[in-house]
Amino acid sequence: MIWPGSLQARLALGLGVTLTVLWLAATVWTAADLRHETDEIFDAALQETAQRLLPLAVTEIINRDPADGSQTLARISDHDEFFAYIVRDGDGNILMRSHGADQTLFPGTDSYGFTSTDTHRFYSEPALQGAIWLTASEPLSERRGVARDLTMRLGLPLLLVLPLTLIIVIVVVQVGLGSLRRFGSGLTGRGARDLSPVPTTDLPSDLRPLADTVNDLLSRLSEAFEAERGFAANAAHELRTPLAGAIAQAQRLRSETTDSAAAERATAIETTLKRLTRTSERLMQLARAEGGRLRVDAPGDLRPVLQVITEEIARTVAHGRLDLDLADAPVMSDLDPDALAIIARNLIDNALRHGAPDQPVKIVLRPAGELIVSNDGPPVPRDVLAKMANRFTRHGTAEGSGLGLAIVASIAERTGGSLTLRSPRQGSKTGFEAIVSVSGGLVA
Repeated sequence: MIWPGSLQARLALGLGVTLTVLWLAATVWTAADLRHETDEIFDAALQETAQRLLPLAVTEIINRDPADGSQTLARISDHDEFFAYIVRDGDGNILMRSHGADQTLFPGTDSYGFTSTDTHRFYSEPALQGAIWLTASEPLSERRGVARDLTMRLGLPLLLVLPLTLIIVIVVVQVGLGSLRRFGSGLTGRGARDLSPVPTTDLPSDLRPLADTVNDLLSRLSEAFEAERGFAANAAHELRTPLAGAIAQAQRLRSETTDSAAAERATAIETTLKRLTRTSERLMQLARAEGGRLRVDAPGDLRPVLQVITEEIARTVAHGRLDLDLADAPVMSDLDPDALAIIARNLIDNALRHGAPDQPVKIVLRPAGELIVSNDGPPVPRDVLAKMANRFTRHGTAEGSGLGLAIVASIAERTGGSLTLRSPRQGSKTGFEAIVSVSGGLVA
């Protein structure tokens, strides 16, 4: 037998099959026992009938004229014959018989007690020291009919009892495993980054150690992730000051030297240090996205935040590179403005680095809570597009940390939103667009 994968199905199937087998075994045993008891009752009735008839037959035979020969009793009325008998002398000659007795079916006079053939059951008993024998017979078809009726009366209720029993077993198992099912739903229904303990109050005592082990594992994973996030944030924070100092020294070295080769090296050092500074900033943002608070108590309009971020970035790029399109009505959300700023900065920076330099980057905020940042350029291959939200994944030759889209994806996931990447853009054959849904934090 191939067992199902579900514990509930296994218990229901196992109990159902076991109860069915037990019911059938009990029915067969009861039917066999009833048949045995019925045979004993029929044998007792056959024996008692023979013993009651024997004295009457002996009296009748003794008192009649021997010259009368064999006597056959006439039928008194039409009725079903369950018993027949013959009375014989010691030599086997028939002295008396019932009207339905067939001599060829009866055994000889040397068979005392019960005997059977394929069709009849017999009981023989002598009188007058074996001078007279009476043998009574009963057809076995009657016994078999009674046994068949008893078996049917026992078996037919099972057609109702067994399905009802199976339904009860399924219901009981389903109710009994309800707490385990709720525990499993508590694990599968949470986000990938939710490592809080799962409630175990309603679990059975024999399953609680397993649940405690799972919660202990979740706790240790949470501590490990928290240590990892703390290390990344602290390391990035501690690098800020020395990196800023190193950049300043490189700039001073370039301004003071007259050697062109040394000036080029100083410029290369400054560029590398600035790239490292951006990476450290991205690491701090990633730590914030994975461990910080991303929602606020009082909801606010998302449009002013995007307006400020766009204007700030627009000062550092060519005029007309950013095209902002905001919803006409306020888009209220409890998303932390700093989290929205991190999302917007990373998406706009990504579009500026990888998009066509002569085409604007479009930033659209829809009333439904969708932020769309798109740029023109060659379409991204499908296999590359599927991996772009992974950490340290870069596409093309543009410089970058490879963390921007990973940070956006992390914030969207933790706030109940989503990040969708498309290339080419919708309705176009070129370009790239990122769609962040913050509908999970919208406030009506």
